[in-house]
Amino acid sequence: MRDKRPNILFITTDQQRGDCLGVMGRKVRTPHLDLLAQDGVLFRGCITPNLVCQPTRASILTGLLPRTHGVCDNGIDLPEEPASRGFAAELTRAGYDTALIGKAHFATAHTFAPTGSPECRSSMQLYGPNWTGPYKGFQRVELMVEGHNTFPPMVPPSGQSYEAWYHADGRGGWKDALHGRNGGPDVKGAPQTWHSALPPAWHNSTWVGDRSVAFLNERRDRPFCLWASIPDPHHPFDCPMPWSLLHRPEEVDLPRHRSLDLDRRPWWHRASLEGVPNLADKTLRDFRAKHSRTPVLSDEQLAEVIANYYGMISLADHNIGRILIELHRLGLEENTLVVVSSDHGDWLGDHGLLLKGPMAYEGLLRVVCLMRGPGLPKGRVCDEPVSSLDFGATFLEMAGVARPDHWHGRSLLDVARGEAQRDFAYSEWDLSDSRCGVPLELRTVRTARDKLTLEAITGAAEMYDLVADPEEMVNLAEDPAHAARRRALEAMIAARPDDARAERLPAVGMA
Repeated sequence: MRDKRPNILFITTDQQRGDCLGVMGRKVRTPHLDLLAQDGVLFRGCITPNLVCQPTRASILTGLLPRTHGVCDNGIDLPEEPASRGFAAELTRAGYDTALIGKAHFATAHTFAPTGSPECRSSMQLYGPNWTGPYKGFQRVELMVEGHNTFPPMVPPSGQSYEAWYHADGRGGWKDALHGRNGGPDVKGAPQTWHSALPPAWHNSTWVGDRSVAFLNERRDRPFCLWASIPDPHHPFDCPMPWSLLHRPEEVDLPRHRSLDLDRRPWWHRASLEGVPNLADKTLRDFRAKHSRTPVLSDEQLAEVIANYYGMISLADHNIGRILIELHRLGLEENTLVVVSSDHGDWLGDHGLLLKGPMAYEGLLRVVCLMRGPGLPKGRVCDEPVSSLDFGATFLEMAGVARPDHWHGRSLLDVARGEAQRDFAYSEWDLSDSRCGVPLELRTVRTARDKLTLEAITGAAEMYDLVADPEEMVNLAEDPAHAARRRALEAMIAARPDDARAERLPAVGMA
């Protein structure tokens, strides 16, 4: 007899801002995600528990905040113990078929020495092209390593499932050359930006769509939990043609305030942008500098970046649509919880900044969050401050599995139904001097109206009224007129559960 418990389909993109949906008002084409919002719940106030990839992905999996699971920055691998008690492991033990397809990033790719991880560029050869897990609680994985083509592409036996498929026809070098070639209009010198000539059929977003559709078509007697992890719109901004041409640069929406304004910001903004990463390896140091610094962009160049970024989102949306259409075709839609989100956003020109770093502006902190499933309302817009930390607990409640007592994350199903409220959501990031030349301990709390980021070592802070000042121009942290608001937000930070300082896990690499 078939187990009729609800299925779980979790789809993520990488580095997609929370406002970069058509339904949110930006000029980006996301018809499938907009339809999902119409058919389910749109969370407009969802934030990430950390501002970069690895800590956030570890928090989503484990239900724990970064300083508790230990992955408090990129370059730190998620230990097996918290992973063995994460949502994938809990659902596996409860009888679910669990799988992850795409980018995992629970471990570091660019390591100082081999780590033995299947995601480590110096160790993945140990696993072979047919390895499919288990991994971090998932019974089965079909991985790609990074997916961003930021270093020379991997050739088997390096890589995992995507790389093996990509090179299987013997034409991998030819495809690489197409990917690296600007096949479209001049991008006006925009950094890390080009119209890739790689046909979309070989693109990793398409591969995640293909493999996810194949997974849905497998015959099974048990419910499934699938994490489909698309690695775009992460930089480099290398959207393939013709998707890169979908949005005209002269028509995209530029941020209103797009100049560096470091003099009005707390000290760590300038220090993190101008500091020198403390890395012994010159190659890694140069990589960190290239991808951490903020280039000075003309409006014309920024428009090229945004148009390409939008194209990457639209290609991801297309493949998300393929997965959702197949779910419907197979008659699985009514009994499946669908959640779509991202690990973090991108400044995308806000305040003269690009990519990501230790400045918790809304474009980076806030992420996409869409939810549709059994018992959930249609067309509901929720502005409650919630976190992607809560997804694992949401999955367990939908599956009828008890949430582990030690988790920080709480189910969002009651919030989605309008039966409960959240006062605030919390994010944290501890950076060593290897990240930006100065150690930082950042604590951010966001309510429906206010946001405070406190640098715990020095006590410096920034606070913004997100209703009166949505573009975060006026720092109220030191304004005596708002001292009571700051104290209330600081109390929320202090309310973090089990806040004993854990021993920092060592960095094994840089990303």
